This record gives sequence, C-alpha cells and structure tokens, in this order.
Amino acid sequence: MDNNKRTTTKIQELTYELKVKDVMTKDVETVSPKMPVNFLRDVLQNKRISGVPVVNDNEFVGLISIEDFIKCLEQGKMDDLIEDRMTKNIKTLYADEPLVHAVVKFEKFGFGRFPVISRKDKKLVGIITKSDIIKGVLKKLETAYHDEEERRYRASHIFNDIIADEVFLKFQYYVEGKNFDKAGEASTGLKKTLYRLGLSPEIVRRAAISTYEAEINVVAFTDGGIIVAYVEPHQIKIVITDKGPGIPNIENAMKPGFSTAPEWVRELGFGAGMGLPNIKKFADKMTLRSKVGKGTHLEIIVKLSNYRDED
Repeated sequence: MDNNKRTTTKIQELTYELKVKDVMTKDVETVSPKMPVNFLRDVLQNKRISGVPVVNDNEFVGLISIEDFIKCLEQGKMDDLIEDRMTKNIKTLYADEPLVHAVVKFEKFGFGRFPVISRKDKKLVGIITKSDIIKGVLKKLETAYHDEEERRYRASHIFNDIIADEVFLKFQYYVEGKNFDKAGEASTGLKKTLYRLGLSPEIVRRAAISTYEAEINVVAFTDGGIIVAYVEPHQIKIVITDKGPGIPNIENAMKPGFSTAPEWVRELGFGAGMGLPNIKKFADKMTLRSKVGKGTHLEIIVKLSNYRDED
C-alpha cells in the first residue's frame, strides 16, 4: 500500500468544506460600462488594484484591467467607454461553490482573480484572489485546531467498552438529486460525526473527501441516493447507492478528466471528471458496480490503523 499517495492535509479538507463566499472579498470596487476609461486612473491608483469588475445594475458584465488602461493611454483613447475596452465572457465562480473549485480554476487558468456571482440572479457579490484563499484557510485552520483539541478522545475507547461478538456504528444520509444547494451536506455531516467520535484527522479527511466526491456524483447524475457509513473497530465502510442512469463504461469513468456531465452541470461548476479518480486515490479500497438504467453501487473502505495524524 502506498500511504503517501493517500495522505491528505487539513488544508485539503478545508477546501472541500469551505465555500467561495466564506473567503472572498465582499467590498468590491466596481465601475459602470458607460464610464470613460479615463475614470479608471484614480480607481486603479487609489485602490492599488490591477483590475476592476464592470457591473450594470449590479449584474456583472465584464472586467477591465490595468493592461486595458495602458493600451488606451498609449493609443490616446482615454475617452473610450469602458464597455468598448473591457473583456467580456469572463470566467466566474459562484458564491456557494466549494472552495476546491476555486483552487482548481486558479491552477487551470492562471488568473489573478475571479469575480464571484450569485447563482440565483448572476449579480456580482465579491471577488476572490489566491491571497483570499490563503487567509481564509489559515483563519479556519486556527478555529479547527481549537475544536479538535477539545475532543481528543478515540473511537476505539467506545468499542473497547462494548461487549459483543460484533459491533459497528451506522450513519445514514439521504442525498437529493439535482439540488446543488444541498450538495455536500451529507459528507459534511459524516465528517463532523467522525471527528466527534475522535477518529484520526487523517482518516476523517480521506473518508470525508471520498464521500464528498461520491455525493456530488449522485447529485449531478441521478434523482437521489443514499449514503450509509459503517464505523467498525478496524475500518470505515461507506456505501453509496442510487437508482440513476448507471455508468456505461466504468473504465472510462475512472480516467482523470473524463466526464459525461451535461452542460448545465458544468455551468454550475461541477462535472470536472475527477470524482471517481479522487475516491480511488484516498480510499484503501474502492468497489464500483453499475448497470445502465438500474443505478450504481459504490463501496469505499478507509482503514482505521497504520496512519499517523498529520495536522
């Protein structure tokens, strides 16, 4: 077994738990598309920023950067309207997206910032930078450290006090399909429960991330499903079942980046094709069975031993 392959960190865990809105900058300087480019001079200088979101009636319509300003200055076209010089069709993030999506997009596109919009009305609600992510995660890390210190007992103590030939704890969660507002609630609930049992943070992280990826697949591709977690003295077994369309080709589905997610799911920020590969990476054992038109049955095993805490 390659333990290093499955090692997670508290920071990785928090990127799944936190939302973009938890770390974004909410007080954002904006400009109107009908303003002249010359108006940007004082905004860029006084605010010490390199780009400004353009909004029309609070709706995000574009982004104008210091590079755009410099081009206008060089061309002697400072009286041009911002709407004629701004960049349109800008990549954005939704406020309720998991922070991990922002991390992936920063790595993929190499941008310095992303405007953050409301999923409901597409209005600009903030802006997020790499610095925002770092500060937000560090702040959450401090809180999480104190919380973990307050519950430093082990689940093994519970099992040791029970006299029986066989014992396990069962936790069941219902997942609503197509409802991304609640996506991640089951895995977050399981994670909090496992922490309260006193399980190793490293083990909880791997179980939580694996469950989250599976839960998102249920939400995106089916009308709903059930997640059942069995905590036993030697392992956590997580079973995810649904009656969705099934997976036509499991081998393809296991390839990183392969996705059959419809466009509307991709527009929500999901369906990147990394769910199943991530589950395989963090689980000690993964078993996947699926029938087209019948549904999918996924089992995830995370062992409780042979791992050390890595906070």
